[in-house]
Amino acid sequence: MSTKALSSSPSPTTGRLFTFGLVASWYSSNIGVLLLNKYLLSNYGFKYPIFLTMCHMTACSLLSYVAIAWLKVVPMQAVRSRLQFLKISALSLVFCGSVVSGNISLRYLPVSFNQAVGATTPFFTAVFAYLMTVKREAWITYVTLIPVVTGVIIASGGEPSFHLFGFLMCIGATAARALKTVLQGILLSSEGEKLNSMNLLLYMAPVAVVLLLPATIIMEENVVGITIALAREDFKIIWYLLFNSCLAYFVNLTNFLVTKHTSALTLQVLGNAKGAVAVVVSILIFKNPVSVTGMLGYTLTVIGVILYSESKKRNK
Repeated sequence: MSTKALSSSPSPTTGRLFTFGLVASWYSSNIGVLLLNKYLLSNYGFKYPIFLTMCHMTACSLLSYVAIAWLKVVPMQAVRSRLQFLKISALSLVFCGSVVSGNISLRYLPVSFNQAVGATTPFFTAVFAYLMTVKREAWITYVTLIPVVTGVIIASGGEPSFHLFGFLMCIGATAARALKTVLQGILLSSEGEKLNSMNLLLYMAPVAVVLLLPATIIMEENVVGITIALAREDFKIIWYLLFNSCLAYFVNLTNFLVTKHTSALTLQVLGNAKGAVAVVVSILIFKNPVSVTGMLGYTLTVIGVILYSESKKRNK
């Protein structure tokens, strides 16, 4: 091998630094959008979760097009039929429900408890997969879901800031997120219809905007006028909304890149740790009260999720 060939290949150190940068960006965007959503909807007093979600989807539509059509981050995949478009629209509807419900829950619940409930996604995924497909897991895999659910029940009982409506919205968001995963596997299962996550977002986000626009007009009356009035008093709200919306896109972009550049095991470990980091950071920033019971419940849920992931991997 020539010296030139050796010098042109990236060193292992460079590769590790690149991966570390990707993971740091993934964590920062994920936790950043979560904390900023909480700040806007709860602390700042911007009580318009549907409009906020529509801003996110608008940014995802525009930035997805720039990334794919102009920057060629991934090759553009075409929608091949009206049926495929209808399937994507159905996924977009469920996706909207998940994001809106999650944002509504942040108005009422601390981020720490929100993340504890969100960690039960594998439970809902297993339930929907069992009901909607012929796929059955090994019995031990279902047993590992017991600590997942038990942990949230314990955390709910020990949560000082528990709010029933917020809790129900958070459960709804978690269930909808799991439903989207299962539906995506069913609806876009054929080779001709499969889309990578970036192209799926490119088509889902504009549909989401169309779905959210009438909901915003009906349920959050005059929100644009109120936002303009707020901006006259404090222009920072515009920067918050713009930055938050761009972060929402970068959550998807960095998630795609981390998935592409790391192994499935690494992604699994990082995903489990991300929730815990978000909990710690949110408690430090918002200083919401936490109880020993609540933290024990959350820990039990995380342990259950790890056992569930390990069981699924071993029983493949």
